[in-house]
Amino acid sequence: MVYLNFTDLSEEAQNRLLENSKKDVERKFGDSIRKYVKENYTCFETMIEEEAMRNLYSYKYIFNP
Repeated sequence: MVYLNFTDLSEEAQNRLLENSKKDVERKFGDSIRKYVKENYTCFETMIEEEAMRNLYSYKYIFNP
């Protein structure tokens, strides 16, 4: 679960969520993404960024007033 302050949905907060998602994706799927990147000659950072964006939809958000 991700707890957010409803009044703080600033760009910094959004970037913090994305960075946390990137770390989460790399921890969970890093090896398989590295393998895919090596086989398909793509950019690792781009793949992590794309998967992190998708991963944000899997979080359960709770907004604090």
